[in-house]
Amino acid sequence: MSLMAKAAVKSYAPALYSLAVIQFNGSGGSRTDKDLQAGVALCARAAFLGHVDALRELGHCFQDGYGIHQNITAGRRLLMQANTRELASLLKSLVKQQPNHHHHHRGLNYEQFNCISGSGCLSMSNEPASEGHPVNVFLKEWFELGLGEMGEGLRLCSHKGCGRPETRAHEFRRCSACGTVHYCSRGCQALDWKLRHKLECVPFERWLE
Repeated sequence: MSLMAKAAVKSYAPALYSLAVIQFNGSGGSRTDKDLQAGVALCARAAFLGHVDALRELGHCFQDGYGIHQNITAGRRLLMQANTRELASLLKSLVKQQPNHHHHHRGLNYEQFNCISGSGCLSMSNEPASEGHPVNVFLKEWFELGLGEMGEGLRLCSHKGCGRPETRAHEFRRCSACGTVHYCSRGCQALDWKLRHKLECVPFERWLE
């Protein structure tokens, strides 16, 4: 934690965002240790520095009035910005993969992108997930391989690009429809829904049929 805090003081955006998630969840403490306002402030700083996940998280905070006065319009605008930046990054990587790409900029198939979602935000629901941060990949593999021990009843964030573990039982939010997946943040929940869970989610009521 001290190393993360030192990195955040030096305006390292991933560290700022990680601290924001910790504040939102009250990680390492009880539910009463949550500091939503601090989480929003840290998210805003990370988003200002260009961290896309922080920008997306901040958008959900504005939309839901979570730790900040609700402003649905501002929230949607931030989500649009986050998805646009993500799309631009993906397009850039595709261009780099094209042979002699400086001669074939018009050869990209832009129709592969599903650019309209029900919320009116840009979406990449038909595209594979971008590679996670090396730290998140390491965390996920560390725990899934059994190299790291988790307390009884604790879970990893269900978004495959995350890898954050719970520090207490029921720390993470769960899908309100099926209750079978758990997320450390609204951002992770939105990404996992877009990339995977919307195809797998079965509302609890249907289990009883």
